[in-house]
Amino acid sequence: MREIFKQEMEQLGGDLLTMAKHMSSAIEKATKALETADLTLAEEVIDADRQIDEIEQSLDEQGVSLLARQQPVATDLRVVVSAMRLSATIERMGDLARHVAYVARGRYPEVAATGRTREILHQMGEQAVKVARQVVELLESRDLNLAERIEADDDVLDRLHRESFQVVLDDDEQLTRQQLVDAVLLGRYLERFGDHGVSVARRVSFLVTGDLQNAVVNTGLLGLKDEQVDDAAARQE
Repeated sequence: MREIFKQEMEQLGGDLLTMAKHMSSAIEKATKALETADLTLAEEVIDADRQIDEIEQSLDEQGVSLLARQQPVATDLRVVVSAMRLSATIERMGDLARHVAYVARGRYPEVAATGRTREILHQMGEQAVKVARQVVELLESRDLNLAERIEADDDVLDRLHRESFQVVLDDDEQLTRQQLVDAVLLGRYLERFGDHGVSVARRVSFLVTGDLQNAVVNTGLLGLKDEQVDDAAARQE
């Protein structure tokens, strides 16, 4: 019985890692599609989001089953609960990558941003891709130093997000209404992506240390909540 439980726990961790890799691929492709007006790549991200959703559902079912049948305690309980929480966060990161891809598809054959806005969004996209790769590495290694770096590096996305607002409010930029809306939404999607990366880092820290101060209590602390982000995205799709 214990051997079966061990195998199920390994399956849980393996599926979570697979989900994170899909998410990392999604944000990398979405940001590339945004920069190059690549319609095929954008649609690939949108279609592939179903895979992430399906893995999250499977992880939830596995977690509930493990809790009901095995009644894990101590570290095992932390692993199961953390996996369920992490899958929800990674699913949100996949959704945000999909939102970026929707903007890229909606502006095809043009690019969604120009001038200074384009440069800032390019930097934010690069940072989001870095966060995604770090999340994958963190799930593989459970390295607390890496978790700390993910949280510290989030300042970069926050700073760039603030800069994007300064640009869209600058009359000299002469943005169209659509460009202004795109810049605000894309900045928000990428900034939120980084916030969820921090959530993963804190959850993994809790998993390793058992320190509740590292647990993510609320992922909607900064500005719009996820539901509001989704509503704004839906209007752009």
